[in-house]
Amino acid sequence: MTEIIEAIKRSAIKIKQAIEEEELTYTQSCNSSGEQQLKLDVRSDAIIEEELSKIASIKMVASEEKSEPITVNENGTYLIGYDPLDGSSLVDVNLSVGSIFGIYENSFDGNNLIASAYVVYGPRVELVIAGLKVERFVLKGDEFIFMQEIQLNDKGKLNAPGATQKYWYPHHKKLIESLFNEGYRLRYSGGMVPDLHQILCKGGGLFSYPGTKDKPNGKLRRVFEVFPFAYIFEKAGGEAINDKGQRLLELECSDIHATTPCFFGSNYEVTKVKEFYAKS
Repeated sequence: MTEIIEAIKRSAIKIKQAIEEEELTYTQSCNSSGEQQLKLDVRSDAIIEEELSKIASIKMVASEEKSEPITVNENGTYLIGYDPLDGSSLVDVNLSVGSIFGIYENSFDGNNLIASAYVVYGPRVELVIAGLKVERFVLKGDEFIFMQEIQLNDKGKLNAPGATQKYWYPHHKKLIESLFNEGYRLRYSGGMVPDLHQILCKGGGLFSYPGTKDKPNGKLRRVFEVFPFAYIFEKAGGEAINDKGQRLLELECSDIHATTPCFFGSNYEVTKVKEFYAKS
């Protein structure tokens, strides 16, 4: 496991450099979800695949930018699902973006996730790793320095509601309005990594990306985004559920690009989600 974390660190440093130097233009290709790829997406994906492929304990890697998993070491143990550059469309306006990693055994189902990590590329580069606990590191020079252990409060103050409001269901709209009526602050950039990082570092709140009238299964992908953050939130003392109140880590994944409605937060906010969605 240590070798995998070190590979993630090396990847993060190289991606930081790529963000600073790469031309911010689109390629002529699209990823598996039909989204046109930035050159920076492709470069970040290549960096991570190259670094992870060097680790003998890794059997297979699956990237949001590729249609199928790639076997890198037949005798390996671990499967890595990753989003090489979450929120890459925000780079051209100089907002924070990130990389997300899920470390699995046997299959890419939620209950087979054994560790996860993410990197934030912002004013400074930070790394959060979740194993037995959730730890936060900051990049200084070429070394990640430990900052703190992350632990959520029972109740937070931030509200990060995703998806297009035009397509929200009425019960979801009432949930979001209820939180704002309680004094919650809007914090939503359109990047999953920086928005969830803020909730984790500020002690709690709710990030929601619901099923909507145009996308009833949500938009965020289980293997690359949802499962890794669900693991982190649970290890930090919070909860992560879908629109049926089910733990996200109980979900299976027959398709590595499958999506799901998702809610990440402190215990208080997730309880509210369950109450409002039960009424629907």
